[in-house]
Amino acid sequence: MTDSQNPDSVASSRTARPEWAEASRIVVKLGSALIACRNTGTVKSDWLGSLIDDIAALTSAGREVVVVSSGAIALGRHALSLPPGQLELEESQAAASVGQIALAHAYAELAKARGLTAAQILLTLGDTEQRRRYLNARDTLLTLLRLKALPVVNENDTVATSEIRYGDNDRLSARVASMIDADCLVLLSDVDGLYTAPPGSGSAGRRLDVVTEITSEIEAMAGEAGSELSRGGMRTKVEAAKIARAAGCDMVIASGKRMNPLAAIARGAPCTWFLAPSDPVTSRQRWISGQLEPKGTITVDGGAEKALFDGRSLLPAGVSAVSGTFDRGDAVVIRGKDGRELGRGLVAYAKKDAERIVGKKTSEIADILGFAGRDELIHRDDMALHRVHRSTD
Repeated sequence: MTDSQNPDSVASSRTARPEWAEASRIVVKLGSALIACRNTGTVKSDWLGSLIDDIAALTSAGREVVVVSSGAIALGRHALSLPPGQLELEESQAAASVGQIALAHAYAELAKARGLTAAQILLTLGDTEQRRRYLNARDTLLTLLRLKALPVVNENDTVATSEIRYGDNDRLSARVASMIDADCLVLLSDVDGLYTAPPGSGSAGRRLDVVTEITSEIEAMAGEAGSELSRGGMRTKVEAAKIARAAGCDMVIASGKRMNPLAAIARGAPCTWFLAPSDPVTSRQRWISGQLEPKGTITVDGGAEKALFDGRSLLPAGVSAVSGTFDRGDAVVIRGKDGRELGRGLVAYAKKDAERIVGKKTSEIADILGFAGRDELIHRDDMALHRVHRSTD
């Protein structure tokens, strides 16, 4: 058997990549299928204890760890005897309210036994999309880390509606990693990485060790389906990689089906690394790049694309089309003429005004709109572009 077939085998000849060995702040995400027993609806205490053993070892070495944990709904639905399959929103909220107590208790007890203090942080989409709430959540997490606590983050499923929820903890974990300037994001999964064809699909596929650019081919490799207990699949993990990489954070997909999964990564267990660009990014750029709900799309021509990557602002003259429903200050996706996502930014005009000045010179804006607005459709300070990956030589 290969390592990808046997999650308990770790090649002893492998060593940890520098992205792991040098990471001082790490976010670890684990899904419902890893933490909740399918048959009993209880916490897999032995496995979770082994994970916290790993975390305790990391913190003893001076490294900081944040956990993003699924499992509340999976635990609560069993306690409430809810039927298998898709739950209604209010049923999910009820299950989460019961399951969060069990989940928090498990973390608190297991962490305490290892000399750690666990803290629960419940977030909704608005806590990361709205700048002031984002900064408040960030300050709380950083304070907990400074006080040597173990923050355990989950989506607040008890109050989140379908319109204001993340829908998966892969993207939530990437947002948290971006928020706290993490060096490494670990997605523990039921597979040990991204394969060229989904394992078990009948097609021969190989695991990718390193991904340096998220291309259309990489996106096509991601499957849609998650496990019975989780909402996420490989596609959401690739989406998380986009957010993490844009924030300068490396990401790894590794198997969570083995005991002590973080120690396995340190020993060089098979996994897939998504390497972040080497370009430094500001805190504001991290926030912009991770916006999960952009309100529209701005398509630019070739000349404008070159100008953007030369560090210039986006002027109306370089825009070929706009779409969506956005207001001034909303986040929008910036795309090249071939449809590639170049980055994201905060637009200076509402859509109705942006449509009128598309392709026009800056000197014409006042005459067209009847007022003197900003020269730029998106200022370079309000923009986060996807940069070239870091060299692996």
